[in-house]
Amino acid sequence: MNPDGSVAGLFGRLSWESIPIFLAIQNPTTNEIIAASAGMIVLVGITVVVGLITYFKWWGVLWSEWLTSADHKKIGIMYVVLALVMMARGVLEGAIMMAQHAFGLDGGFLAADHFAQLFSTHGTIMIFFVAMPLIAGIINYILPLQIGARDVSFPVMNQISLGLTAAGAALVMISLVVGEFSTGGWQGTPPYTGMAFNPGTGPDYWIWSVGIAGLGSTMTGINFAVTIYKERAPGMDLFRMPLFSWTVLCTAIIMIFAMPPLTVATATLALDRYLDFHFFTNDLGGNMMNYVNLFWLFGHPEVYLLILPAYGIFSELVSTFSAKRLYGYSSLVYATMVIAVLSFTVWLHHFFTMGQGANVNIAFGIASMCIAVPTGVKIYDWMATMYRGRIRMSVPMIYVTGFFMLFTVGGITGVMLANPTISFQVHNTLFLVAHFHNVIIPGVLFGLLAGVNYWFPKVFGYRLNENWGRVAALFWVFGFAFTFLPLYAVGLMGMPRRSVTYADPTFEPILMVSLFGATLVVCGLGCVLAQFWISYRDRESTRVPVGDPWDGRTLEWSMSAPPPEYNFAILPQVTDRDHFAMAKERGEAYPEPEPESYEDIVLPKNTSIGIIFCIAATTLSLGMVWYIWWLALISVAVIPLALIVRSFYLDTEQVIPASEIEKEHRQWLAEVKSAQAVTRDLEHSPMNKGLAKLESVEAAS
Repeated sequence: MNPDGSVAGLFGRLSWESIPIFLAIQNPTTNEIIAASAGMIVLVGITVVVGLITYFKWWGVLWSEWLTSADHKKIGIMYVVLALVMMARGVLEGAIMMAQHAFGLDGGFLAADHFAQLFSTHGTIMIFFVAMPLIAGIINYILPLQIGARDVSFPVMNQISLGLTAAGAALVMISLVVGEFSTGGWQGTPPYTGMAFNPGTGPDYWIWSVGIAGLGSTMTGINFAVTIYKERAPGMDLFRMPLFSWTVLCTAIIMIFAMPPLTVATATLALDRYLDFHFFTNDLGGNMMNYVNLFWLFGHPEVYLLILPAYGIFSELVSTFSAKRLYGYSSLVYATMVIAVLSFTVWLHHFFTMGQGANVNIAFGIASMCIAVPTGVKIYDWMATMYRGRIRMSVPMIYVTGFFMLFTVGGITGVMLANPTISFQVHNTLFLVAHFHNVIIPGVLFGLLAGVNYWFPKVFGYRLNENWGRVAALFWVFGFAFTFLPLYAVGLMGMPRRSVTYADPTFEPILMVSLFGATLVVCGLGCVLAQFWISYRDRESTRVPVGDPWDGRTLEWSMSAPPPEYNFAILPQVTDRDHFAMAKERGEAYPEPEPESYEDIVLPKNTSIGIIFCIAATTLSLGMVWYIWWLALISVAVIPLALIVRSFYLDTEQVIPASEIEKEHRQWLAEVKSAQAVTRDLEHSPMNKGLAKLESVEAAS
């Protein structure tokens, strides 16, 4: 039965008219052709990928080595691949919106409804399916290595989390081909997502994609927190953990407490739409402000959920590429904890203009401003680390430099917006859009791209191409500056955000500059893809099998590249912060003499439960979006059935024999002995096989 009382057919409300390609054939306007082209790109992309996998006969390897793997490293790589695919769509959508603005004086080429879908999907994708999977992927790969663990605490749950995130991303991509996406913004705010205002499929796609991915993120947060508390190597107390691991711990705690309000918000919005509950309508006692409070109770901690791991990456990069111990370690840890706590006290600054009263606004305004203090501590600590360091301007450091310059502007404008009087003036303008991107892109995306360049040799065993990496980084930095800094000006001039068109011609030249910047960003994205391809092509000349190409300081650099499935042949005994750097200084980084004995290692076996969850969650959501109730019922039954069947499996572990571990470990130690140590000047030469030459003994900060 449909909400309007009609009886749904076998395929619910799905019909030929639900497919944009057929609509473009029937009514070939510019708007319909753009929508159909986007759908065709998705279909062609899927066809090409399936064709290549079939042609090269990779289906067996894909299933046995990747889709069913419970190895945290492979799960991390799959998260990153998912994020990069989604980033391609998100960035292109942003560029289309900039083009619409540049040519939008009294019109433009997009219809208002299509533009609304674009800013809704762009925001949803970049937050939930680019930034969060990138973070989850990097953490998944690096965290266990950095704390001396063999795996995360719950490997199977880790696989399920990835499956739920992939299901959410799949729904957003399917909405390009069948139906339409929400027009209610990335927040899904009612009444724009209510049944009365929007009875179409868009809000339902948003609810199910975000809701399911949110469940996966909650489980991910629990997994990371338990891993840090329970799996650290002997001797690694909390204040010997690397800064990245500290930021992961605070991020995991934010996930655990911030994601449930999002789940509640999407679930109650679904009850409003499907069962007429009136939580967020003006009828029968509902109040849409309840939704706004629920969403931003998640939404503002989400900003710090995204940015704290990037802070951790910047800490590792600044220390490594300045060849110095991190300055002010303790203050950086306490600043991270303070930011995590304060992130839950500021959500109300997102609706200063909604009439909650001056005293409430003052309290939340002060709380918002306070976050600048620990953030400033971090910036000064990083600068102090670089002071008198031997800085190498490698690709990651170019991103760090761009971050320093641009993020500071975003931080200052954030303090401005924390003042309710200023917020009243610019609240619904492009000034806010400029500030948000000024924080998220340099603060999160630059950090993640820098992290990808930094840890790529550890993951795949060869370095990324340096020249293409530098070009990509410069395109990203200057592209961002040209795209978003002009938006502060048009925002102050009064141009409202989310507007498809405008009538003031003075906006046009400034928006043309933004379009130029967006073009540079697209070039940056293209250079990243070229960097991956060229690096793969030239991988034989850039291999770093020993595993320490940057003269690293933390435990992940103390093993081969790529690491073995079990991570550590023998778990390390940690005696110091920067344990690996200190061991190198003492001449103890590589076992000498070689270990006399090894032990069997137990790891989880492959399981298909994650992919079952992914498929079931996707079909369940499609059934609910299109009112195909039989499909939804079957799908929802599969999930508990899979768990019950899984619970009867007794053979869930594999044992890697000590003899195999010994053989691999001794081979790697032989490579270490045969490799020539290189100085930092030769890091990017073919001589760099991953053995760094100790150039100076540092004093601890």
